[in-house]
Amino acid sequence: MSQRKLAKRAGVTNGLISLIEQNRTSPSIASLKLILDAFPMTFSEFFDYAEVDPGQVVFRADELTEINPDTELNKQSPMGTDGISLRQVGGSRRSQLQMLHEVYEPGADTGEELYKHEAEEAGLIISGEIELTVDGQVAMLKNGDGYKFDSRKPHRFRNKGKRRCVIVSACTPPSF
Repeated sequence: MSQRKLAKRAGVTNGLISLIEQNRTSPSIASLKLILDAFPMTFSEFFDYAEVDPGQVVFRADELTEINPDTELNKQSPMGTDGISLRQVGGSRRSQLQMLHEVYEPGADTGEELYKHEAEEAGLIISGEIELTVDGQVAMLKNGDGYKFDSRKPHRFRNKGKRRCVIVSACTPPSF
């Protein structure tokens, strides 16, 4: 597929596709979601290269799969350059549920461009604070707070605080 055709199908600029291809920029979470939707492919499918034993029940911390594009494409830091880690528990290819351990460093943002995907999403704030925007509604969530929404609505996560924010979230079906 040509860069122009992909850009048109994804709703992004040809220049962005070119810069990503040349490894001169990393796409935001929202931009990569648009690009993957053009195939169609989810984040978990894109980054889920290892086959997971369907009978595996326990997943150790070092067995979680990083699915944040910035962290995966910029291997110099365990948090990438955007300060976000999205680690998936197990595989999602043969599952109806996707579970993530999310970490947002201070100032981390999924991008000014809101993203969406075909699913329902819920999570609990384990520590820190996060600003959640869903379909134009903005809320500050802190330790112990939770959220649940239709992921087809445009949304964004942003850590405006001074501390790291840790979230455990789930998405069904796996579409992120």
